[in-house]
Amino acid sequence: MSDPSSILSVIDRHLDSERFRQQHWEGTFFDYVKLVAADPRLARNAFQRVYDMILHFGTSKYSYLKQEYVHYKFFDDPLDKGADAVYGLDASLMRLVETFKSAAQGYGTDRRILLLHGPVGSSKSTIVRLLKKGLEYYSLMDEGALYTFSWKLPNEQGQIELHPCPMNEEPLKLIPRVPRREILAQLNAELAENRQIRVEGELDPFCRRTFEDLLVKYEGDWRKVLEHVVVRRLVLSEKDRLGIGTFQPKDEKNQDSTELTGDINYRKIALYGSDSDPRAFNFDGELNISNRGLCEFIEVLKLDVAFLYDLLGASQEHTIKPKKFAQTDIDEVIIGHTNEPEYKKLQSNELMEAFRDRTIKIDIPYNIRLSDEIKIYDKDFGKERVRGIHIAPHTIEVAAMWAVLTRLEEPKKAGLTLLQKLKLYDGKSIPGFTEDSVKELREEARREGMVGISPRYIQDKISNTLVSEQAQADRCINPFMVMNELESGLSHHSLITDEEQKKRYKELLSIVREEYEDILKAEVQRAISADEDAIQRLCTNYIENVRAYTQHEKVRNKYTGRDESPDERLMRSIEEKIDIPDSRKDDFRQEIMNYIGALALDGKKFEYNTNARLYKALELKLFEDSRDTIKLKNVVSGVVDDETQAKIDVVKQRLIKFFGYNETSATDVLNYVASIFARGDTKRED
Repeated sequence: MSDPSSILSVIDRHLDSERFRQQHWEGTFFDYVKLVAADPRLARNAFQRVYDMILHFGTSKYSYLKQEYVHYKFFDDPLDKGADAVYGLDASLMRLVETFKSAAQGYGTDRRILLLHGPVGSSKSTIVRLLKKGLEYYSLMDEGALYTFSWKLPNEQGQIELHPCPMNEEPLKLIPRVPRREILAQLNAELAENRQIRVEGELDPFCRRTFEDLLVKYEGDWRKVLEHVVVRRLVLSEKDRLGIGTFQPKDEKNQDSTELTGDINYRKIALYGSDSDPRAFNFDGELNISNRGLCEFIEVLKLDVAFLYDLLGASQEHTIKPKKFAQTDIDEVIIGHTNEPEYKKLQSNELMEAFRDRTIKIDIPYNIRLSDEIKIYDKDFGKERVRGIHIAPHTIEVAAMWAVLTRLEEPKKAGLTLLQKLKLYDGKSIPGFTEDSVKELREEARREGMVGISPRYIQDKISNTLVSEQAQADRCINPFMVMNELESGLSHHSLITDEEQKKRYKELLSIVREEYEDILKAEVQRAISADEDAIQRLCTNYIENVRAYTQHEKVRNKYTGRDESPDERLMRSIEEKIDIPDSRKDDFRQEIMNYIGALALDGKKFEYNTNARLYKALELKLFEDSRDTIKLKNVVSGVVDDETQAKIDVVKQRLIKFFGYNETSATDVLNYVASIFARGDTKRED
């Protein structure tokens, strides 16, 4: 059993009492003014804080299809080791961050509702969850510190009680508007234009009433009023409903706008004598408690129209209208997300024109790059998450490949298949296509990624495969098992009711199966031809013959000692493997010699794997030569002699060592590829 003292020491190590004191700092209003004078960032508004929070985690730049992209590392979810990481959406995230930047500088986008729009499962809610989580973390740091205040007021017994500001207002709002402008001008004098501090609006009704009562009591002495103010550090927390709110639509009968803007506290009406006294009101609606931070609206377009009207003022005027009170200023980011059907309804509803006009729509599509889609499933089904069951190579890849294919539009260019289009998007090279032509493909299909299979469906089917009886028995899953699960699931997919669409998706699975077969054949070929000594000998032999051929010389036969003509049959048997026609053989051979010469000038040595095309040709040639000695087709029949079995075991170990298979999956692959070649041999015999 663990030692209790060691457990306690772990807790002590993670609890920093000095840090705790900093995060619970309290002081006077004048102490706070000194802090702001030293660091004006403390008085940032909500949009400025969100933007700075994203930049805090750093950026990197890269180019794709001759266009520059910025990758914001915040969306890799460094806070939770990538648990909520977003992949492949840099273009959309750039637009989102640019909107935050514009809003932070007060260019008008701060008066809009941000609407993340896309198909189900495209990471819309994940992005908002990241923003909320990031704000919580950032408010704990010195760089993201923000402050609010409480009132020190005597109760009926004369004892001093603290009354927190119900909407966690910025303390500088305690300064009347006219002198506030002058103070802000001083603070902003040395700040860059894009970092200017803006403190706008009036205090909430409770603080406004308290301020005015005290001002009357002290006959207008503002400094004495501020002696009742205790400024304190504010740490944002969704669970504690401090600066971060979430609103989710409910049944229309149960929806009430007071959930957004607060409601009367009927128990306190008797105490204060009026339902319009702010002390008898709970400023605890989602828009109230989200002040200074962010409010998320889940499926925002499913809200009742009355709620959407509340959002119009909240976004455009930065005000809300609590029951029985005047317009109340707010400072918060309002962000919602919605799916395609709801957005189409919004577009067709003329009565919602005002809402559309106050909305910035940011499309969040599915991934259409295979490598990015693979990252999603690697995160969920990596070795750290799935233990005890081996996931054969390419299992995740083929599922991701099918998902991406369902999201792509058929290419309009003649001779280009959908699978080739997928490969081009993923950065693979295909003869006849340049970056410009791939860019054209992207531009002519602007809605790619807005339809297709959701990552959730893929995740569900991989999960089903992992817990299947076969997986539990073999402790292994492979691509065929997952593809079968993907196909069978289509018959009862809740979102796919069109039979033609189901048919198309099944056809795409057939394409993926064919591609996977090609991958398997290539891997078995490489495993069979992975004898480095043999491939080195073959390469040396080929290069000697090519050198002699290009220089019109003879080749010394090491067995007979006689000079002979270059072995044309050997050279062509290798060159034909990479489709070098007879008419181009001279050019190719000269290219190889020029390449070797260029390496020598740079002081580099030519190896068999230095030139990718030649290496591929050598592998294929060696495979062809070795295939008959291994007698792959006999593997299917099970009639294998000891010598052949030894060779097969060597190939199997290479599959395990070089490609990541285990004993079971390597055996399955070898048997499957053997059956393919056996079918091919049968066809040739016929």
